[in-house]
Amino acid sequence: MTVADFLDLIAENPRFSRYISHIKIIPGQKAIYSEPDNPLPRSVQEYLNRSHINLYSHQAAAINTIQSGQDVILCTPTASGKTLSFLIPFCQMRVEEPTATALAIYPAKALTRDQLANARMISDETGIPLDPAIYDGDTPRHDRPAIRNNAGLVLTNPYELHHILPWHHQWSTFFSRIRYIIIDEAHQYRGVFGSHMALLLRRLLRICAHYGTHPTFFLSSATLANPQDFARELTGREFQVINESGAPSGVRYFVLYNPYRGGFAERSVYTESATLLASLVETDLQTLCFTGSRKMTEIVTTWARERLSEGGADHTGRIAAYRAGYLPEERRHLEQSLKNGTLKGIVSTNALELGIDIGTLDAVVMTGYPGTMMSTWQQTGRAGRGTGASLAVLISFQNPLDQYFMDHPDEFFGKSHEHAIITTKNPYILSGQLLCAAAELPMVPDDLQWFGEEMNSHLDAFSNAGILTRTNRGHIYSGQKRAVELVSLSGTGETWTIEVRGQVLETVDQGQACREAHPGAVIIHQGETYLVSRWDRDHHRIFAERSDVEYYTRPNQQTAITITGESMAKNIPGATLHLGEVLVSEQYSGYRKIIRQTTIATEPLSLPPISFTTTALWMVIDPGIITQITAGSFDIPGSLHGAEHALIAMTPFFVLCDRWDLGGLSAAIDNQTGSATIYIYDGYEGGVGLAERGYAMFSDIAKMAATLVEGCRCTTGCPACIHSPKCGNDNQPLDKSGTIILLKKLAGII
Repeated sequence: MTVADFLDLIAENPRFSRYISHIKIIPGQKAIYSEPDNPLPRSVQEYLNRSHINLYSHQAAAINTIQSGQDVILCTPTASGKTLSFLIPFCQMRVEEPTATALAIYPAKALTRDQLANARMISDETGIPLDPAIYDGDTPRHDRPAIRNNAGLVLTNPYELHHILPWHHQWSTFFSRIRYIIIDEAHQYRGVFGSHMALLLRRLLRICAHYGTHPTFFLSSATLANPQDFARELTGREFQVINESGAPSGVRYFVLYNPYRGGFAERSVYTESATLLASLVETDLQTLCFTGSRKMTEIVTTWARERLSEGGADHTGRIAAYRAGYLPEERRHLEQSLKNGTLKGIVSTNALELGIDIGTLDAVVMTGYPGTMMSTWQQTGRAGRGTGASLAVLISFQNPLDQYFMDHPDEFFGKSHEHAIITTKNPYILSGQLLCAAAELPMVPDDLQWFGEEMNSHLDAFSNAGILTRTNRGHIYSGQKRAVELVSLSGTGETWTIEVRGQVLETVDQGQACREAHPGAVIIHQGETYLVSRWDRDHHRIFAERSDVEYYTRPNQQTAITITGESMAKNIPGATLHLGEVLVSEQYSGYRKIIRQTTIATEPLSLPPISFTTTALWMVIDPGIITQITAGSFDIPGSLHGAEHALIAMTPFFVLCDRWDLGGLSAAIDNQTGSATIYIYDGYEGGVGLAERGYAMFSDIAKMAATLVEGCRCTTGCPACIHSPKCGNDNQPLDKSGTIILLKKLAGII
């Protein structure tokens, strides 16, 4: 059965058709070919001719840019040939300078395996000795010296690079010859992780400069709204942007599928995912189904297999799960089974969103909006490689952004991609990275070019605390522990370990510990359920036990905000909008046990408050609007609270973040502003730029929030509009009618 036939089948079947909100047919495009401006090395051109490979226009443009010595960021869809785009220039470098080296950085180990195979293949086919090798935590110790001294192309990841840099003297041969740095899947580096990565790259470039080299950058990325700004923030360099793809594509059928179309769901989103997956596999259409968690990956796989087996045949081997936690050998077996077609359906977390080679697929099913348009198109791009037709199905949850898209398909398909946010000025991230830099080379005044004007104040503070020592050569690290062990690339604060019977289950920061791993909390890890028994606060250890419980937990949170500084303000309809620094204090006083969104019990908690400095935007509402809401007999706190939730829910539409990355607070009379006020703040210590972007885009965010809430079919508020899954006050109070008036005023609609 073809993709078009399957679409006709579900469109005519009431079991499915009543949930179809919209079908979009996205035309394919023919390939656009081009030749590089300068001839390629003869062996490379012969390989291309022998393999019947014609370069696409974006590949030729990227090669031209690198040949001219410029840094390039290539933003084209999945399967558009980005690997060839960055390997051909390195082939040319090795021809011109046989000892030239390159560093390729990937966000996942599975990607390095794929790219190692590609590099070896091109090296063999062209006869150009690229000498590629993987250097990461799995590299055998006895192989490492040879790789450091002899490899031409080293493939690694940010975590390994973080630990390589202090030992740069062992890499002196490699760094003294480095000509080229490749950063694949660059869009993964955003928020806290991206901010750490930006400073890690500055540490890398500082070491390259120490050895007299100035390598050229090649960034490959999904499509972004701000590729040039993003690349500049990530590396500190100016980039040439190439974002027009010349790769061919087939027609894509995109279905928006809403189990909540009538306001409530007869079946769960996961049931619909399993049923659609099974139906696609039954018709011999190879399908990838994305889910949001490891647990649901396993559950959807089981349900889909059961659905296939209802006819009596054993179809267990036709559908499998794929997620983190599996052994590398098992993941490789699944990847190969997809490539050779023996596996017809696979259920995965976003682990397969990255460019791991899994061959050609017919369809992708997304269980809920992935959180960003960038991820959405990355996931749908896994199907229909080449010119064949493909199908993408987005099954919506009952949350504001999902439901907004179901009701406004033109907004969904017409939306530009989000802005990726990075900051190198977060003091908590910067201070840790400066310690690492000082442990690598003495810090000198010229290092301002890498770390900015804020560097000196941090160096002085560390020197006064005895962590750095001033010497004739500069500031050097003198702490007792290795500096890199003090800095986690994924966080800004102290790390806690969750342990089960002496084994570390996972690590969390203090905020996550309070929200997700407090005493009595239910933790789900790799499909297993654990119950937190106690904390060891002195050593940041959390102890949990395996437990089969039917409920999940959610803490009750009270938040207080103190304004510590204002950087800018502007008048907006109905309010004054401010941006500045705030001190947030979060107190967790209890938690709820919940089954199917119903609270079955409330338990007390006694945890110390979490206080952190971050960036926030806040709107001080005009008294006239409060008077109008009061005159309509609407609840002021409920209206403010509902607007706060809706604004936070819509912010990820514009900024590459998740609603869980943001916090909020509303007050009918705020003791600092003296008026009704709504705060929205970065949920990370020091801030990572989300509030700044929200401030700049506030008008658009408010308009979308107003449209969402007014268009929702409920009467008093629901999870599709103003209820928030992270609300520490159990979504009380809320007033939908007052929320609509307030949002429309802020958006300038009325």
